Amino acid sequence: MIQEMTAAVLYGKEDVRIERLPVPIAGAGEIVVRIHAALTCGTDLKVYRRGYHAKMLTPPIPFGHELAGTVYEVGAGVTGFHEGDHVVALNSAPCDQCYFCKRGQQNLCDDLLFNNGAYAEYISIPSRIVEKNTLLMPDGLPFEHAALTEPLACVLRGLEESSPEPGDSMVVIGAGPIGLMFMHAAQIAGQHVIAVVKHDEQIAAARTFGAEHVIQTTAVDDPVAAVRALTPNHRGVDIAIEAVAIPTTWQWAVDMVRKGGTVNFFGGPPSGTRVEFDTNRLHYNDITLRASFHHTPATARKAFELIKSGKFKCREYITGRAPLAQLGDVLRKLMNHPADIKTAIIP
Repeated sequence: MIQEMTAAVLYGKEDVRIERLPVPIAGAGEIVVRIHAALTCGTDLKVYRRGYHAKMLTPPIPFGHELAGTVYEVGAGVTGFHEGDHVVALNSAPCDQCYFCKRGQQNLCDDLLFNNGAYAEYISIPSRIVEKNTLLMPDGLPFEHAALTEPLACVLRGLEESSPEPGDSMVVIGAGPIGLMFMHAAQIAGQHVIAVVKHDEQIAAARTFGAEHVIQTTAVDDPVAAVRALTPNHRGVDIAIEAVAIPTTWQWAVDMVRKGGTVNFFGGPPSGTRVEFDTNRLHYNDITLRASFHHTPATARKAFELIKSGKFKCREYITGRAPLAQLGDVLRKLMNHPADIKTAIIP
């Protein structure tokens, strides 16, 4: 058996180091996966920039959470997976016993078990994730496509929470990886998507992933008015998805939605952030405010089925590839190059 591996460890703000660590050993109920592709994402970039994540990790800690690979070792008692199987292992699993799990809110589980360390050659998958949130890949599905399951699961849950109907109008504010994923998933589901973007490079990407109209914030005086102008009688959109995570765009989302519409604050701002809203507008216009976090085993499986169906544009979503040794360079580049969506890190 291999004794050591290369892995990325997050130590703090913009401090990720490539180190030699012991290869994990599969305990009872666990599997060890040899990683073939780990994807960068907006959350990892935010964690790298801030040096922490309020829910998922505290440095120093192995880094990364979107992965697919091959089962390298199977622990005692595991019957559903075998050495050599191609798998996607999600980054968490609920307990299914607490108050929230029993109410169908597994994303809020009191004992939600997170797993990080995808930017590595190998990763240990805890028994609960093996049991509840590890999926067997079909032959022919590329590893880097399968690794899109986790973020897409979060997006599909966000869409479900927003209660869209086919034909609804939806604005997605933000054209990062998650914003683009919302656009594409909504377009596949039959919604008419308006994208609000900042950078020139994001215009083409928004159109590629299903936006019928694109508003560039630097090209209009008032993004709210520009979005409302695209709706009948300027009434506003049925659903507004906020995927930037700053107070200004949270306020825009509320002002872009119609009477009786729904706003989903999907982007997570830094701890301590405060936002002001016009309470009269919220109350007298009967606006629903939601904030969706994370995924559930059910939405993970829905996401995986969508990826396997071929309807989702996985190939267009992966805009770069790099070896693990270049992870730091990749993260620094992603902070300054909005045209890059996701980079597949290949150990």
